[in-house]
Amino acid sequence: MRLALLLLPLMATPAFANKIFVTNERGNSVSVLDSETWEKIAEFPAGNRPRGITMSPDGKELYVCASDDDTVRVFDPATYEEIRTLPSGPDPELFVLHPSGNPLYIANEDDNLVTVVDVRTREVLAEVPVGVEPEGMALSPDAKVLINTSETTNMAHFIDTESFRITHNVLVDQRPRYAEFTRDGTKLYVSSEIGGTVSVIDMTAAEPAVVKKITFDVPGVLPEWLQPVGVRVTADDSRVFVALGPANRVAVIDGATDEVIDYLLVGQRVWQMAFTPDEAYLVTTNGNSNDVSIIDVKAEKVIRSVQVGEQPWGVVVAPD
Repeated sequence: MRLALLLLPLMATPAFANKIFVTNERGNSVSVLDSETWEKIAEFPAGNRPRGITMSPDGKELYVCASDDDTVRVFDPATYEEIRTLPSGPDPELFVLHPSGNPLYIANEDDNLVTVVDVRTREVLAEVPVGVEPEGMALSPDAKVLINTSETTNMAHFIDTESFRITHNVLVDQRPRYAEFTRDGTKLYVSSEIGGTVSVIDMTAAEPAVVKKITFDVPGVLPEWLQPVGVRVTADDSRVFVALGPANRVAVIDGATDEVIDYLLVGQRVWQMAFTPDEAYLVTTNGNSNDVSIIDVKAEKVIRSVQVGEQPWGVVVAPD
């Protein structure tokens, strides 16, 4: 009885509210939301044309690609003060952070390079030549393979994270935007915005190869509006969510069969997405309606939209 009484206050403790950070590409700012109330609690300047955004594993540093400043800005997520900048090439767009918190791998759209930067010393560790207009970045679960997608070359480049050499190039459809591994590392999803597909790449074979292309069909939506961009996979690999740009939909895909099972109506020009740490919710950025949509992941239902800044682009949620 005494043990039960001691446990009651712990059970009644409310869930921890995480901060959600959204880059506003045209507003030159980052909006901050509370994941418990879904209210905007702050907005702060983040340089010129902020796009890609991520956070250190301990939640103590926030990284933002300030694309028109040709730099990565680092902020304190508690105070919103800028701590320092990190070097990059021209027009950094997306990046991925090593799971240890260092280094940072940056796609620089205007110089056809992936820049590898030590986030502590600010030293450029490597510059990897890739295809034209590099954008999407992903890191395999074992952190041994770095993926970059080049929009104009229409390829996914596979980079060894020890040698910084390209080991494979895989052709996908037109204008690949984003890459995402399954948690078990057996598959890689690459979205192609103009091609209108998501390529499924088998990572278990001797050489990575496209084994399927997922297509989309929404009644009443023109095919040219079905433009896959952001991709997110649940931790159990059972669901894949794909942002479909001007179609204003997020596709829900069965992770076992790679078949589309539903389309969720969100805001206008849905671009990037991020899960809350418990994966209870998925947050989408909607660039033309200047809001984010909140998706209940288990119910696979949109439950709310929240106004942010001008032309929201990227999103990250603080870790627990």
